[in-house]
Amino acid sequence: MTHCRRRLQALGLRWKIAVLLAVGCSLVAVTIGVFIHRARTHQVADAARSSATNQLIRVRQVYELTGRLDPDKTGETYAEIDSERLPGPLRDTALAGRRSTYLDLSGDHPSVWAARPVGGRHVLSVCQSLEAEQEELADLDRQLVAYGIVVVTLAAVGGSLLASRLSRELRTAAETARRISEGDLDARIGPSGVPGGRDEVAELSSAVDTMAASLQGRLEAEQRFTADVAHELRTPLTGLHTAAELLPEGRPTELVRNRVAALRSLTEDLLEVARLDSNREEAALDVHRLGPLVTSITERSGVAAGITFADGAGAYVRTDVRRLERILGNLLVNARKHGGGAVEVTVRGTTVAVRDHGAGYPAQLLHEGPQRFLTGTVERGQGTGLGLTIALGQAQVIGARVELSNPADGGAHALVTLPPGPAPG
Repeated sequence: MTHCRRRLQALGLRWKIAVLLAVGCSLVAVTIGVFIHRARTHQVADAARSSATNQLIRVRQVYELTGRLDPDKTGETYAEIDSERLPGPLRDTALAGRRSTYLDLSGDHPSVWAARPVGGRHVLSVCQSLEAEQEELADLDRQLVAYGIVVVTLAAVGGSLLASRLSRELRTAAETARRISEGDLDARIGPSGVPGGRDEVAELSSAVDTMAASLQGRLEAEQRFTADVAHELRTPLTGLHTAAELLPEGRPTELVRNRVAALRSLTEDLLEVARLDSNREEAALDVHRLGPLVTSITERSGVAAGITFADGAGAYVRTDVRRLERILGNLLVNARKHGGGAVEVTVRGTTVAVRDHGAGYPAQLLHEGPQRFLTGTVERGQGTGLGLTIALGQAQVIGARVELSNPADGGAHALVTLPPGPAPG
């Protein structure tokens, strides 16, 4: 039973509905077949008992008039006095002074008996064969089985077709929800089923489309707000930066300039995130040798990192240098700021790995991805949480992939995989 339940749970919705319909129709067909068989069996039994009783009456009349059993009068009925084949219960009933019948449809030679007492301690009995009636019942059973198989087959096929439509619509809804979760906010299920229908699938489709439209509106409003805030902050921050440069040198001036620089950096990050969210970024792709490119990017980042060139470090990749520098720069700064120990950069084939030896990435970040303005644990330090968000967004623009993990021996590991490019001819 448990095995069958597991097999049923492993089936798709289409086959589950088809199987359940087939099982349901099978139960109905079996129930109806049993009722019909029993009703016909009762009819045959009643008719056989009545015929045997009538024949017994005619045989008794002949016997009382002539004192013997006339074969010509009995036809196919076997009439005997004190028959040795007479069933015991019927003999006892007859000797008790009552006329009775006995029906046997279970043996190889089905028959019906009728008996009554005659001449004191003798029993007059007649026996009629029911082989024709038994064959009729067997033929009826065969027809019921055949019709039941046809009905169950049609029900299974019809259920499969109905479930196929339902499964297709549900899969469309699931695929649309998946596309929305991946960032395609324009994805919609659209009308499904019969035009004007309001079944459960149509309600589900409408609910998903309404949710997507609402989510799209809220996200677009958030993106516009972020872009507007960052854009409006640019002008006063530019003036503030200019004013800070005019201040006399000293520790207070240095602190003001550092904070202004941090605000300008945050403003530029917000603008970049807004552009990435709006999917308006277009990459200027070109073919470059990865090893020298990573070396120059690491040097410009200002992060002291050891670079290791493994097998295939001289591979060519197709990328946008500015965006790749943004990706690797953010990963290097993140490793220096939040990690511990030396920062290691490894170039192998078309991949670049950046690793530190700190507390590693938080479990929530590895499971859900980078969250804006959330850096995770205290051990990873303080920050805006925009660096990794920008790195993954720019990677998507240039067709690269960024994988974050925590090695078994500690630290945080970021692997950037770039699309390969043809070597210049």
